[in-house]
Amino acid sequence: MRAETSIVKPPLSLLAVALALGSGCVAMAFEPPGAAERRRAIGSTESLPEVMRRALAPDEDFRPIPAPSPIDWLAVHAEPGQTFAQFAASAPNRPYAQRRIIYLQPLGEFPTNQSPSLAQLRQFAAAYFQLEVKTLAPMEVGAREVTTRIHPATHKRQLLAPDVMDLLKQKLPADAFCLLGITMADLYPEPSWNFVFGQASLRERVGVYSFARYDPAFYGQARTDDYAALLLRRSCKVLAHETAHLFGLQHCIYFDCVINGSNNLRESDRRPLRLCPVCLRKLQSSIGFDVVKRYEALVKFYQAAGFADEAQWVHKRLGKLKS
Repeated sequence: MRAETSIVKPPLSLLAVALALGSGCVAMAFEPPGAAERRRAIGSTESLPEVMRRALAPDEDFRPIPAPSPIDWLAVHAEPGQTFAQFAASAPNRPYAQRRIIYLQPLGEFPTNQSPSLAQLRQFAAAYFQLEVKTLAPMEVGAREVTTRIHPATHKRQLLAPDVMDLLKQKLPADAFCLLGITMADLYPEPSWNFVFGQASLRERVGVYSFARYDPAFYGQARTDDYAALLLRRSCKVLAHETAHLFGLQHCIYFDCVINGSNNLRESDRRPLRLCPVCLRKLQSSIGFDVVKRYEALVKFYQAAGFADEAQWVHKRLGKLKS
C-alpha cells in the first residue's frame, strides 16, 4: 500500500483471526488511554474562545474508548494514535477559497428503496463538514475504464478500486477539496483481496466507497422495517469517517468516535456518528466552522433522518455550549 493511500479494510471473521494468530500474528495488547493521556491528546485550549473550550471539554458526554474484543480493530492493528499537536504538525489538507467544495460522484445505479438517498447523503456531508457539497450526475463504470470480476462466493460484480480512483483523478474539479466516488457495487483493491469497503488517496484528494455490504440483503438476510434508516446511518458513518481521513485525521484511539477503526460490522455499528474532542478540534482547525452552527445543522438532519439518539446527544451538547 502506498504511503498516501488509505484502505478501508474488510471485517475479519473469527476463522480469519484464528488463522492469523496461528500463523504468528498475535493480538495487540492495546490499553485504552487514561484521562490524563486523553487530555494531552486534546491539547491546551486556554487560548481558544470560550465556546470552543466548552465544546472540547472531555466531560461525561464523551465515552472513553473501550478495550477491544479479540476481533476488533485495535486488537489486531497497532495504532499509536494522533494527538491534536501531531495533526497540526503534519501539514494536513485544508480547504481554501478556491478549493472548498466536496463533490460526491455516484457510480452506477442507486435503486430506490435499496440504496441510501443521495439527497440525504449530500445534506449530511454539508452539515457535518460545514462546506458546500455537490452531487454530480451518476456515472456508469464500464469494463473499458475499470477492471471488474465476479466474486466467487457472492457471485456479485466487483470493481477494482484503484482503477476507479484513477478515473476519479481525471475528473477532479478545479474547485474541489475532494471528490468521493460512492457506489452500491462491491469493491476489491487487488486480486489477492476478498473485498474492501473503500480506498482513498490523501495526496490526490479522491476516494471511492461502497455501501453494498451495509445492506443486510447482501448477506442474504431479510430487510427489517428499519432497513432504510439503518442503511442511511451506516452510509453516513463511512462517509464521515473516510472524508475525515482526506483532511488528515488518523484513526482515533482516545474516545468512542466516528474516527475509530473498525474490523467488523458489529464494531462499526457500535461507534457513534459524533466526533470526540480530539477529532473535533482537528477538523475545526482545518475548516474553521462555527461549532454551534454545525451542531444546529446536524441536529436538524438527525431529527429528519430518524437518528433520535444522535439528535438527543447533539441537543444536549448545544445546551452546554449556549449556557
